[in-house]
Amino acid sequence: MPQPFSSSSIPSTLSSLKKLNDASLFHHNACINGKWVESKSSQKFEVHDPATLARIGALPDMNSSDVQSAVSSAKRSFQEWSKFTARKREACLLKWYDLIRENKKDLGRIMTIECGKPTAEAEGEVEYGASFIKWFAEEGIRSYGDYIPAPGANTRHVFMKQPLGVVGIVTPWNFPIAMITRKVGAALAAGNSVVIKPASETPYSALAITELAHRAGIPPGVINVVTTHSNVEEVGTELCTNPDVAKISFTGSTGVGKKLMSLASGTMKRVSFELGGNAPFIVFDDAEIDKAVDGLMASKFRNAGQTCVCANRIYVHQSIHDEFVGKVADRVAQLKVGHGLVEGVNIGPLIYDRALTKVDNLVQDAINKGASVVTGGKSLKDSMVGHFYSPTILTNVKDDMLVAKEEIFGPVCPIFTFHDEQEIIQRANNTRVGLAGYFFSRDIGRIWRVAEGIDVGMVGVNTGAISSEIGPFGGVKESGLGREGSKYGLDEYLNIKWVTLAL
Repeated sequence: MPQPFSSSSIPSTLSSLKKLNDASLFHHNACINGKWVESKSSQKFEVHDPATLARIGALPDMNSSDVQSAVSSAKRSFQEWSKFTARKREACLLKWYDLIRENKKDLGRIMTIECGKPTAEAEGEVEYGASFIKWFAEEGIRSYGDYIPAPGANTRHVFMKQPLGVVGIVTPWNFPIAMITRKVGAALAAGNSVVIKPASETPYSALAITELAHRAGIPPGVINVVTTHSNVEEVGTELCTNPDVAKISFTGSTGVGKKLMSLASGTMKRVSFELGGNAPFIVFDDAEIDKAVDGLMASKFRNAGQTCVCANRIYVHQSIHDEFVGKVADRVAQLKVGHGLVEGVNIGPLIYDRALTKVDNLVQDAINKGASVVTGGKSLKDSMVGHFYSPTILTNVKDDMLVAKEEIFGPVCPIFTFHDEQEIIQRANNTRVGLAGYFFSRDIGRIWRVAEGIDVGMVGVNTGAISSEIGPFGGVKESGLGREGSKYGLDEYLNIKWVTLAL
C-alpha cells in the first residue's frame, strides 16, 4: 500500500513562497485595465494550501460592479487590440510564451502551493499551457477567409473572419494555467479582449501569467482578471448577461455549464463549454498488458485523479483481469503521497475537504454493494493534515455502483470485467456525458470499430495521454460544446462575415 509522508516532511507554505525567484509574480490584487486593484467593496477572501491547510494569502472578493468595470476596460482595449495586425499580435503572444517558459519553476511552485499538484506535473502544465500561446500565435496569422466564384457575372463574394469582441472566460482549479492559456491564446490571437474569472482555489497562477502578459507588451485592458469567492454566482451571472460580452468560454461541471448557457441565451452569446466526463478505459484480451497498465497509471493518477479526462471506469476483459489487477497493484504500491514540493511525491492532495468526502462516499458505496478493496480505500485524514486520499483499487465493481455513474475526481481505480466487444461498447456509452475514452487492442479491425463506436469527443488508442495543443479538445452529449486547441479552436473566437460586391 502507498505510504503517506509524515507531517514533518511537509514544507511550510510561507517558506515555500519565499523561495520564488521573482516575487513580483505573486500578486494579491485583481487586474483591471492593466492595474492591480482591490474590489470596490474592499472585501477579501483567503486562499489555502490544500496540502497543509495554511493560508497562502487574501485576494479581492469582487462582485458584479467590478465585473462591469472589467468588461468596460476590455471593450475599450478591444478597439486597439483588434486593429493590431496579426503579425503584431503574434509577436506579443510569442514574447508571452517565452516569458511563461522562462518562469516555469516559479509558476510551477505557485501552482503546487495553491492546488497541490506535484512539482513535475505543475512544471509540465506550465509547458503545456505555454504551448497553446505559441500555437495560436502562429494560427492567428493564418486565419484565412475565402473568395467564392460568383453565380452571376456582376457580383463578387468574399467571406472574412473577424474577432467577436469581449470574451468572458471562466476556468477551473485543476489546471489553473493551461485552462486559461488554451482559451486566452485563441481569443487574443483572433483579436479579442478577455475578462477572466479564475477558480477561487487557484487565482494566483492566473495573476502570475497576467503579469507576464503585461511584460510581453500586451496592452492594458486586453486581459482582465476578476477574483471572487463568495460572489461566484453573481460574477458569473454578470459575465453571462452583460450585453458587452460577446462570448462565454467555460470549463467545469456539466451542472454549472447548463446554468451559464441558460444565462448566456438571454443575449444570444456565443458559448463554448468543456464540461464533465466519465471516461471508459477498456483493455481487450489481445492488448499488450504492460502498455495498458502504463496507460492507466498516466491517465488515472495524474493530479491525484482530478482531471476531466481521467480514466473513470476501467473495463478489463475477464480472461486477463487477474493479471492486469496484479500489475496495477504493484504500480500503485510505488506511488508516494504527500506535498507536491517534496521530492518523489507523485500523488498530492484533493483540492478541498468536500472533494475528500465525495470520493470517500463513492468508495464506501461500492464497498457496501459488494466491491473488494485491493489497496487503499480510505481517507488519510488521521495521518496527514491536508486533503489526502489513499490511491485505491477496487474490484468486483458493478454498473449499479456510484463509481460507475459519477465522475470520481480522485485517485480511485474501479475495475470492471466484460466479455465481448459489442457488450463493452454499449456499457461504455451508457452515460449522459462523452468527453474522452481509452482502449487497448492490437486488432486493427477492432481498433477502427471501437474508435468509431465509442460516443466521446476524444479517443486514446493504446495510450492514456491524449492532450496536446494540436488536437481539438472537447466532448459530445452533456460534455459540452465547441473545441479548444488545434486549428478549430481559433474559429471558436471568430465571426464569419459575408461580403457581396455588386459591380
